[in-house]
Amino acid sequence: MTTPFDAPDWRKLNQEELDRGLNNGLAVAGSAEIVAGWDARSAEIRKRHADHLDLRYGPRERNRIDFLKVAENAPTLLFIHGGYWQMRAKENFALFSEGAMAHGINVALIGYTLAPEATLDQIVAEIHSGLDFLAARRPDLGCDGNGIVVSGWSAGGHLTAMALSHPFVRAGMAISGIYDLEPIRHSYLNVKLGLDEAASRRNSPMNQAGGPNKPLSLVVGSSELPLLRKQTADFAGHRAKFGLPVTYEEIPGADHFSIMNEMASPSGRITTLIRQLVERTGA
Repeated sequence: MTTPFDAPDWRKLNQEELDRGLNNGLAVAGSAEIVAGWDARSAEIRKRHADHLDLRYGPRERNRIDFLKVAENAPTLLFIHGGYWQMRAKENFALFSEGAMAHGINVALIGYTLAPEATLDQIVAEIHSGLDFLAARRPDLGCDGNGIVVSGWSAGGHLTAMALSHPFVRAGMAISGIYDLEPIRHSYLNVKLGLDEAASRRNSPMNQAGGPNKPLSLVVGSSELPLLRKQTADFAGHRAKFGLPVTYEEIPGADHFSIMNEMASPSGRITTLIRQLVERTGA
């Protein structure tokens, strides 16, 4: 859980260096083509599991959940998409349900209102509203009675950490997340997010005194931007300091996009970690 040795102190970077240090699309060659491929594969999966798509959990347009069901009374994973809270949609990520579904785990994918149409406080509240919805619909959707495991990538990793406090959540699997929003607040990303210092600290898991006492697995790619590797390592250390259950791994050679192959594959490392969380927290 040590900080990567090559991670800079973001406070010592100039504006251009900080912005570049957080720009995953710029850092990974062909990232736009990678995401386009995700979209095409996800569309096919949604066609094959069309019975419970776009279930409305709130009043806003993106307040919808896709529930991909493989079994009755089964463990369930909720996946929260990334995009720095201002891009992408649940529909782009259905392919990453395949790893868990191959092991009999239902997968729900949640949409949420993007910035600047929603503040980060509102986005976090929407995720909690979606969890309320899943808890209420548990019997007819096919979730077992043990609560759900929540997972997310990038901004979704942050929202995973923020969702751990929900009573229906039993464990978390956060991938390449952001846990201290202060670097974000000082970067180009804040044009749409509009964070002030209070909102940044309020929504930063790293600034909480402790956290939910539930298992959390944290992963990041060894080839990701150093600032992002530092975010994950520092948050793992934060939870360990407070005696909270946490594991930390760097996926060898993975960048911010290729790391998701470990969730799409039934034998991928992230899929394995999800299975372990399900088994560890089951009845």
